Amino acid sequence: MRKMLLTTALAMALASAAPSAGPSGLKAKVVAGVDARAKLAQVITDSVFSFSELGFHEDETSRYLTDLLEKNGFTVRRGVAGLPTGWVATWSHGSGGPVIALGSDIDGIPKASQKPGVPYHDPMVPGAPGHGEGHNSGQAVNIVAALAVKEQMEKANIPGTLMLWPGVAEELVAGKAFFVRDGVFKGVDAVIFTHVSDNLSVTWGQPAGTGLVSVEYRFTGESAHSAGAPWRGRSALDAVELMDVGWNFKREHLRPEQRSHYVITDGGDQPNVVPSTAAVWYYFREQSFDRIKQLYATGNDMAEGAAKMTGTTVTRRILGTAAPQHFNKPMAEAAYANIRLVGLPAWSADDQAFARQVQKNIGAPEVKGLDTRLDELKAPDKEPKSGGSDDIGDVSWTLPTITIRYPANIPGLPGHNWANGIAMATPIAHKGVVAGSKAVAMTVVDLLTNPRLLAAAKGYFTSVQNKDQKYVPMIGAGDKPALELNAATMARFKPALAKFYYDPDRYPTYLDQLGIKYPMLVDTPKP
Repeated sequence: MRKMLLTTALAMALASAAPSAGPSGLKAKVVAGVDARAKLAQVITDSVFSFSELGFHEDETSRYLTDLLEKNGFTVRRGVAGLPTGWVATWSHGSGGPVIALGSDIDGIPKASQKPGVPYHDPMVPGAPGHGEGHNSGQAVNIVAALAVKEQMEKANIPGTLMLWPGVAEELVAGKAFFVRDGVFKGVDAVIFTHVSDNLSVTWGQPAGTGLVSVEYRFTGESAHSAGAPWRGRSALDAVELMDVGWNFKREHLRPEQRSHYVITDGGDQPNVVPSTAAVWYYFREQSFDRIKQLYATGNDMAEGAAKMTGTTVTRRILGTAAPQHFNKPMAEAAYANIRLVGLPAWSADDQAFARQVQKNIGAPEVKGLDTRLDELKAPDKEPKSGGSDDIGDVSWTLPTITIRYPANIPGLPGHNWANGIAMATPIAHKGVVAGSKAVAMTVVDLLTNPRLLAAAKGYFTSVQNKDQKYVPMIGAGDKPALELNAATMARFKPALAKFYYDPDRYPTYLDQLGIKYPMLVDTPKP
């Protein structure tokens, strides 16, 4: 009997994660529309990869994407929420109907420059930024999905509005809270966000991870000759170091789920001058609004104490925030039904061989290639694991939201690393983008044509998600985006990176432009 029950449970689990029969009706038409735009998906993915821009300075990326959307009939507002690279693109058909917003991040990672298709570290421009998280691919997912849906809305006379928007400076968790504060999502009924992954999946409730507040503490003291009259100085750097030492001792008495880290952004000018200014930049991460605020308050106490010990003064500035995420159950269930219709891409033998080569070269925990089985849709853990943050959390507390993760990268990569860029302009990324786009397009169709789904999504948002917890913004009306971040880095590297921008009129793919043969199956060269 026990054996029979285990066998039955296993069969049910396999069935739940296996792809279903293909879509029909309107969904089949939008899927065909995505397939018809597979070339466009590849060109967008490769183009944004080649720009390699950091947060707040995604200038080429935003220019390229907004021009493309305007050419396809969307109305674009630029510079939204005080962000030069922020924009909103909208297209409407008929009168009334739901407003569905599609978002995805667009920024890269410092020092992550990497030639795509090369299975070992080989930067395009040494020291330059690159797409070491794969944010070059999400807008391709959304734009292709939107164009496929737009075509069918016109043909079937379906009323509604499609809205596309970018996650600006997500790697600084410094953009979406400003979108929320400035009312960018006013009048929107639901948000589908997309993010690169190594499987095709969606979740509901609170996922693993944290929210955070990002803060820079700046200390001011008095300079003096470090050898001639050091007693006349008041070292701002001493204050920074004392704050950091205090925080590191405090860690023992904090919850294991908290995550906190810092970098010294100003450590003085030269050793023979007592530093009159110094600054340290902290991320305080926790799993609830209250705990984030408590961690932040503790950090403020540490800073004030360090200032008193050194006779300096301290000011603080919030550089970014991310609310703990919470995703919509009815929307996630609808999306997962569509994910099962799509299934994972049909990876070629070359794709699998290349993925295994990358995993081998970087020392991944497993050398298993690409996933061939869909992740399941599961209920959230009662005690979610800790981890990273994403400012889509702020949006998720503003209106019904889900994140669809699409299989455009290789399992077992370290994250925020050049290795995460290796596959992001190869057939692996191109196929994963198309799969994600199909799931997004079908879910948009559900939201546009099924009033009961939209009502259920809003009911969950109001009566379940917001029953005992409301959104707690961490930025105020007077806070402004820290647009100076990454400016010097982009000014330094952009001229060299510009030499590698993808030219789709001359080359079928970015790999062709770079002269890289796929798949490159070689071990990491010895020094």
